[in-house]
Amino acid sequence: MLTKIKAGPVSVRGVSVGGIYTSLQVPELGLVFDCGIAPRTFAGVDDIFLSHGHVDHSGALSTLLGTRALMSKTKPPRVYLPAEIEAPLTSALEAMSALQRYDLLIDAKPMLPGDVLDVRRDLKVRAFRTYHPVPSLGYQFFRIIKKLKPEFLGLPGPEIAERKHAGEDLFDITERLELAYATDTLVKVLDKEPSLYDSRVLIIECTFLDERKSLEAARAGCHIHLDELIERADRFNNEAIVLMHFSQIYKPSEIGEILARRCPPSLLSRLVPFVTSRNDWPG
Repeated sequence: MLTKIKAGPVSVRGVSVGGIYTSLQVPELGLVFDCGIAPRTFAGVDDIFLSHGHVDHSGALSTLLGTRALMSKTKPPRVYLPAEIEAPLTSALEAMSALQRYDLLIDAKPMLPGDVLDVRRDLKVRAFRTYHPVPSLGYQFFRIIKKLKPEFLGLPGPEIAERKHAGEDLFDITERLELAYATDTLVKVLDKEPSLYDSRVLIIECTFLDERKSLEAARAGCHIHLDELIERADRFNNEAIVLMHFSQIYKPSEIGEILARRCPPSLLSRLVPFVTSRNDWPG
């Protein structure tokens, strides 16, 4: 049932069908994005990022928590989410806990656009605004990289350590943008967050692909149309762009052909469509 693709240095596995359910895992980073469906193999992941509260992206969270209990994972997972939905999500889990007759608990990490949190010691996340009719966020993951300044490259290790201990400024500090996730949003998220073009891997929705859904209709639903990515084709610097959240009006088997026919080479070479190898969508 699960789809798995390779995108640059990471793999992405899970399910995403526009309007039905989306839940994706990046095993190399230990992350799950959204929980519209609760695959058993996702239950061991401790960091879950919800883009918004619509049920096709969050409705299976209680199921995932129940599966974790069966696995004897007693520590609640960290759930990063738009701050505005923390209270209603907590209330929903309380109601499901009453039905289940044991607590379905999360360690909520409410975020606002611009907030930065440590996911692990070597990985940080920055929330950014996405554009949907309900409160929603995208997430950009990065590492802080310290590089010895060029003028100190020839120094022996003990001298570098001594100078560092003395408080001398020896390093240039930069952010390495590893991955970004943006779904259920207007394309202006790219214009407002230009660093998304430079994330090593970009996972982004592209719900509609051709004339079967007009650009105006896509925008009315706050979704991205392929026309809008083509307009920006020369701006993408990503190693891989994972397109996901395709509408059911397309068969999985035709998506590759549509992309190949419509996209310029500069964009097509980066695209990795998140589609099953079957001719029907899962479920």
